[in-house]
Amino acid sequence: MAGKYQVYLEYKDSKSKWLDSIPKHWGRLPLKYLVAIRITDGPHETPEFVDEGVPFLSAEAVKKKSLDFTKKRGNITKELHEIYSKKCLPQFEDVFMVKSGNTTGALAIVETKQEFNIWSPLALIRANQLKILPRFLFYSMQADFFQKSVQLSWSQGTQPNIGMGVIENLHIATAPLNELERIIAFLDHETAKIDTLIEKQQKLIKLLKEKRQAVISHAVTKGLTPHVPMKDSGVEWLGEVPEHWEVKRLKNVSEIVDCRNKTPEYFEDGEYFVIRTTNVKQQKLNFNDARYTNEANFKIWTQRGIPPVGSILFTREAPAGEICLVSDNLKFCMGQRMMNFICHEHEYSKYLFDFLLSDCLDRYIESVSHGSTVSHLRVGQVENIPVIVPPKNEVIQIHEYLKLIKEKYIKLTNIAESAIKLMQERRTALISAAVTGKIDVRNWKAPKQKQTTREDTP
Repeated sequence: MAGKYQVYLEYKDSKSKWLDSIPKHWGRLPLKYLVAIRITDGPHETPEFVDEGVPFLSAEAVKKKSLDFTKKRGNITKELHEIYSKKCLPQFEDVFMVKSGNTTGALAIVETKQEFNIWSPLALIRANQLKILPRFLFYSMQADFFQKSVQLSWSQGTQPNIGMGVIENLHIATAPLNELERIIAFLDHETAKIDTLIEKQQKLIKLLKEKRQAVISHAVTKGLTPHVPMKDSGVEWLGEVPEHWEVKRLKNVSEIVDCRNKTPEYFEDGEYFVIRTTNVKQQKLNFNDARYTNEANFKIWTQRGIPPVGSILFTREAPAGEICLVSDNLKFCMGQRMMNFICHEHEYSKYLFDFLLSDCLDRYIESVSHGSTVSHLRVGQVENIPVIVPPKNEVIQIHEYLKLIKEKYIKLTNIAESAIKLMQERRTALISAAVTGKIDVRNWKAPKQKQTTREDTP
């Protein structure tokens, strides 16, 4: 990093376990000496929400280093907002840090002057602008050294958690205010360029996903042979299907096993994975925030049968319609709102999986929700999902074709995701170097914008 940029002439030991050397004229201080008010959080009670009122945000609203008000928990009354504001009243350029949950350490800076309030998972950090500038504080907390200090300082129970007393004692480097202004200008410009490149790759991934689903949807509803005679499926949103295909209900082609109406008790030393809806994402099982139970509970929760390898796991709530295949060598039981589909004919399993991957499931959910947002499906609605049954030889052909298609799109998506990861790493490295003085940007100037001339105009 320093090879491309200038460095300071003299450095000193920062005498910190998080920071190594910093420029000789810089300092370092814990956050508690750099804030205008003591670091605080929102209420620890669950408020009553109203249809219209003051937006109330929690950890899920912290997205891409900013606040996403579409992810608010709800609205609270003006009266309740005034009560909560006695402890915590967000302001423009406040910095928020998630202090509990899977996203502990995630950051956002307030870029609006609209009125809102926050819940307890968010810590509010307000810069004392006589000592430090808000955006420099924000960048410093994104730096690698600070995020590592957060990770090594949190308590680990059922989920990560870091107290405000710990946060306020985490250190960052400090410099004269005029120098901080130059660092902020440099980082605003350089990170904006990186963010633009990341956004382009994210749009590419979204486009690849849409194209992949379109190919899958066409294959499982129209087949691979063009110009075959078609017939009305009898299902409005499904339209026409090949004349020699059958249209059935899910309950006619598979055994549908519903979970028990509650989730088993969790044990820290349990050996049986409890699959919850949060563990089924993007057609895969993930073990984020994994919970386990003991053998006694496992036997109770598998009385309806242990989901066999190759069968389909399905979420009917939070959200509805996520799927994945049961893998080998996995000891597990289903938690609440999970279902298992076991096809009557083994050859049909992979085709059914592809059918549920298509837009057919989304269209069915939309049809039973009558245009409203649906967060769950009833068991009867799941049993009556219309599915298409091609002849066995076509089922195999379609699966083999889609297997190649999915491999192609996975490869392209992986390339785009790798590019994003590299750019995110460069972004963090650049921020870390600038806010710790590894590079000297005091004389940096933003490149002049190219002037559009008559010759440039098409």
